Amino acid sequence: MRKPTPEGGPERLVTLADGVFAIAITLLVLDLSVPRGLNSEEYHDALRDLLPNLGAYAISLVVLAGFWREHRAIFRTVRQVDGQVISLTVLGLGTAALLPFPTALLSEYGDERVSVVVYSAVVAVLGGVHLALAVLFARRPWLRDDAAPVRDEEPSVADLGSTVAVFLVTIPLTLVVGPAAMWWWLVLVPLKVWLGRRESTARRGLSGGSSRG
Repeated sequence: MRKPTPEGGPERLVTLADGVFAIAITLLVLDLSVPRGLNSEEYHDALRDLLPNLGAYAISLVVLAGFWREHRAIFRTVRQVDGQVISLTVLGLGTAALLPFPTALLSEYGDERVSVVVYSAVVAVLGGVHLALAVLFARRPWLRDDAAPVRDEEPSVADLGSTVAVFLVTIPLTLVVGPAAMWWWLVLVPLKVWLGRRESTARRGLSGGSSRG
């Protein structure tokens, strides 16, 4: 494989990613508000009307926080980046910055199929970009340091792949059963728990192998 010319360390990319994820999470909150001057009945009605917004906010907060954590984990052992890494990272950050838009669709028009499809597609693209970065670094060891990996690459790829798969499956599922397909996302909870335990086992195996060495 031809080695693309390295373009420096990853520090600026990681810092940019931290800022973009922070701004995207902040933008999620902008739709959470209660009008002033309401009487008691109107106030309680407004709070009830806010529940879908809070639900969409919670989902997107978990999604963005998970991808931010994954992004930092991917770059943890990276010492050099090249043009493809930069392009993929910018694409991922642009997708992360876009997430407040489908979140607003989900909160205001969650009973529409299109809202669920658009949200699922954006999350799937974001996961796909992170998956591509993980695979890229796995195939270009010269971009990483010579230290032992902090985490096993296979569980990381499996974790990202599961997220992409679940949200991609949601798209045709929504077209068949409607917005209720969002409940399918709950499958990620036990799946992530299982993959997390698998990753912890792999990490302990690596640590044990290193100590014996």
